[in-house]
Amino acid sequence: MSDINADAWVSSGHRPMGFPEFVVVIASIMALNPLAMDMMLPALPNIRSAFQIADANRPQMVLSIFLVGFGVGQFVMGPLSDRFGRRPVLLGGMTVYTIAGLLAIMAPSFETLLLARALQGLGTAATRVIATSIVRDCYAGRRMASVMSLAMMVFIAVPVIAPSFGQAVMLLTHWRGIFVLLMIYGVIALAWSAMRMPETLPLELRKSLAIPEVLSAFRQTITNRQTLGYALAAGGVQGSLFAFVFSSQQIFTEIFKLGHYFPVAFAACAVGVAIAGFLNSRIVGRIGMRVISHAALTGFAVVAGVLLLAVKTDTLSLPLFMVLSGLMMFAFGLMMANFTALAMEPQGKIAGTASSLYGTITTLLGIGVGTTIGQDYDGTLAPFATGFFLCTLAALAVVLVTEKGRMFRPHHHPI
Repeated sequence: MSDINADAWVSSGHRPMGFPEFVVVIASIMALNPLAMDMMLPALPNIRSAFQIADANRPQMVLSIFLVGFGVGQFVMGPLSDRFGRRPVLLGGMTVYTIAGLLAIMAPSFETLLLARALQGLGTAATRVIATSIVRDCYAGRRMASVMSLAMMVFIAVPVIAPSFGQAVMLLTHWRGIFVLLMIYGVIALAWSAMRMPETLPLELRKSLAIPEVLSAFRQTITNRQTLGYALAAGGVQGSLFAFVFSSQQIFTEIFKLGHYFPVAFAACAVGVAIAGFLNSRIVGRIGMRVISHAALTGFAVVAGVLLLAVKTDTLSLPLFMVLSGLMMFAFGLMMANFTALAMEPQGKIAGTASSLYGTITTLLGIGVGTTIGQDYDGTLAPFATGFFLCTLAALAVVLVTEKGRMFRPHHHPI
């Protein structure tokens, strides 16, 4: 895989773009989602104050309702892209995202802001589904996993710096300034995609939107043991991550008293994901998706167990929490690209529909779990530590069932 720039390795499906530009464009459109999510973290107390919200946990809805739009939107974006092609659905979704940003800037009430956030989530559903589908159109197997890892390495760096961006914006202006910045980024990404991203789904491979055919594609997706198993496992893992993100501002500012240094602490934890994405892109071709993701899931379970033990024995210091959070993010980074590639691997003929259903399952499952844990926040880390541990055990059990108990064994596919 060190020869990733060789002409023979690079797909002709995304020309005129070369390999580096393709990865950057895919990463930039995927980054719309984490940017819109994580830049909001430092703004939650300001939003609560601006709209005079009594419940301290209610501002978390700015995050969770965005993800609901994201999860529900994925359900329809895949079939639409399999019928009409990748480009029109991608550009349409990015347009919705930009318009939603304008609505958020002008929102007169918390409810209007939540509507804008749901629409933003809907718009980013197109970018995530289409990005995955385009990569699947152009690459397969371990090559797909490597391309996804490179793209994720770029876009996953976003959560590391996004809260700091959000904090910087609020030092200069109002919290609504964050939405101005998000809208500008959306316009730039939309223009770049419109000018450079080709259509990667040939006319002869497009699917009908006839109900029986769509239902057949959904049935083919959810009845595939590998696809459904890794979707459920990814949902469990994402549930613990969403719980961390939803309550991170409260954890760092209320429990550990970090105040304005919260974005720095969050960035220090999140950098593990970017490191994992880069590492995975370098080793997945040699070691394989299963071995890496299964090892990461096992490590994830160990971290969850140590965190719960430290909370229960009242020995959790800030340095230990930072180390465990960093390890959690690192393991997450090794898991998600490979879980996605493993789930999508059997679905080449219906990549758009499969990607949308995979995204819907993982996101909505993750939101349901993450919101439940986040709303249970009581000023201590006990709800998060317990939820994290249970999520991880569930994901581990699902992978064991999916692989029929055969963990860490690579399945050899042509690359």
